[in-house]
Amino acid sequence: MKILEFAFIIYPATNLAQSRGFYEGILGLTPASVTDGDEFYIEYEIGPHTLGIGNEPFQKPSGDGPHVVLEVGDFDGAIEHLRRHSVPFAVEPFVAAPGCRAAVVLNPDGNKLGIHKRKV
Repeated sequence: MKILEFAFIIYPATNLAQSRGFYEGILGLTPASVTDGDEFYIEYEIGPHTLGIGNEPFQKPSGDGPHVVLEVGDFDGAIEHLRRHSVPFAVEPFVAAPGCRAAVVLNPDGNKLGIHKRKV
């Protein structure tokens, strides 16, 4: 067996409107597909990857689980934007090896989401 790439990353969520407000309203993502109802699921296409958000019964939000790291073009601008929207930081901005910049924020369910800028 050979793993080629990851198919998608999924974050559990508890509230559809709150999740959409964060991922679409604050982060500016556009949903590629939305299924709503008692169980909801949203997919956002980010480059060649997919980020899924949903309240499937086998998942529970946890800030201790894995997190996706989003690459941004303007790190300082992204951090200021997140602060303006009162997004809580789990880890304040820092310089990561080898000279990259990163921070970790929390989504509405307390899941960690990385913000990153590669060294250019």
